[in-house]
Amino acid sequence: MNIEINRSGSVLIVRIQGELDLSTAPLFREKVEAELEQFEGVKHLLLDLEETPFIDSSGLGVILGRFKHISQRGGRLSAINVSDHVRRIFELSGLLKIMSIQSTLEDALNSLKER
Repeated sequence: MNIEINRSGSVLIVRIQGELDLSTAPLFREKVEAELEQFEGVKHLLLDLEETPFIDSSGLGVILGRFKHISQRGGRLSAINVSDHVRRIFELSGLLKIMSIQSTLEDALNSLKER
């Protein structure tokens, strides 16, 4: 798995390449937490899942943990480029109750910056 992290104002954009599962979830947590600790102005988390074919329960858990962190800052969680398979996993897990899925990066950034 490869993780690329960028910032756009108060939004942390995390692009995941590969599966987010038991073996890769700790790396995701470590990298995202380091960014959140370093940049207190980051309020929202945007996941780009274009190259993420699969997420298991460990991946869902690590996403939920980062959501809790940003929600304490008044932030929100969103995702883009979500495959039908991963979208179904989000639906079944209930994660879509706390996050949104947007069509494009621009739509997601506009949605997150509106609030």
